[in-house]
Amino acid sequence: MSRVQTLTVKQDDGDQRLDRWFRGQFPQISQGRIEKMCRKGEIRVDGGRVKGSTRLEAGQQVRVPPLPTEAAPAPRTHTKLSDADAKLILSCVIYRDDHVIALNKPPGLPTQGGSKQTRHVDGMAEGLKFGLEDKPKLVHRLDKDTSGVLLLARTRLAAKALTAAMRHRETRKIYWALVAGVPSPYLGEIKYGLVKAPGRGGGGEGEKMLAVHPRDIEATYGAKRAHTLYATLYRVASRAAWVSMEPVTGRTHQLRAHMAEIGHPIIGDGKYGGSGQENMGDGWGAQLGGIISKKLHLHARMIRFEHPETRKMITVTAPMPDHMAQSWDTFGWTEDLAAEDPFEALE
Repeated sequence: MSRVQTLTVKQDDGDQRLDRWFRGQFPQISQGRIEKMCRKGEIRVDGGRVKGSTRLEAGQQVRVPPLPTEAAPAPRTHTKLSDADAKLILSCVIYRDDHVIALNKPPGLPTQGGSKQTRHVDGMAEGLKFGLEDKPKLVHRLDKDTSGVLLLARTRLAAKALTAAMRHRETRKIYWALVAGVPSPYLGEIKYGLVKAPGRGGGGEGEKMLAVHPRDIEATYGAKRAHTLYATLYRVASRAAWVSMEPVTGRTHQLRAHMAEIGHPIIGDGKYGGSGQENMGDGWGAQLGGIISKKLHLHARMIRFEHPETRKMITVTAPMPDHMAQSWDTFGWTEDLAAEDPFEALE
């Protein structure tokens, strides 16, 4: 057994749960043992009793009671990143410094794992350490079939700062989409609330959101306010339009559900396209037919954020995936036709 120790929480270890910090320091100690030591008052922070869920701050003093010193049980082995996956995730990097990594996530690759998802960005992040001990941490997510800019933090402090910036809406995100029909007015906002459809448990890609009229949000159990800005940039007669969108809030499937609710679902959206819309295919959601891909035409084009260390504003843009680039080429559109931020004048 070891002796009683007093450890100081390091700067980079702040803002995390005590039990998680403890397991990082003493991997041989089980979660159950940590909880028991907390209940008995053997683990203390700055002299006070704590729970495993207590969040630590940098500089706090943690009393560590005598612990067994036997070797830790063999950790669960991580599936080794294949050479192909390591090469893929490296090819997605479009911005990197000591604190932040930005990827251009390809369509079809989930951001995080699930019951049926073993290949995802979070797992592949093992290939993005670039000399650091820990893999970078996701600070937000994109739907599996949505492509574009995805931020990861390389340190705990960077993750905390970026997450807080997104929570307080200090980060700008601009998406591009190809939608069925042409929205009117060309420039507008959508404020329908969103609520999870009944029978769609489990979260993740299986969820489907229902739109709720603004006047009914308060009276609808589980509904959350949602706000999207949109700008119609170019159109193909009355059949389709290139739309830029900015999610003011960040709800699940917000852009897809909002565009479908106003009658202009995103091309290739099998979940929200619906069979009752015009320009539909057979079960594929909103479709244009011909050589236009049946894949989802939604791309996180740009993100603008305050750098967690330098406090300078950083803007990262991501080229469109192949299937969207081919659709744009078909309509004679090029990426440089769009303003980087079509909503700048609205601020």
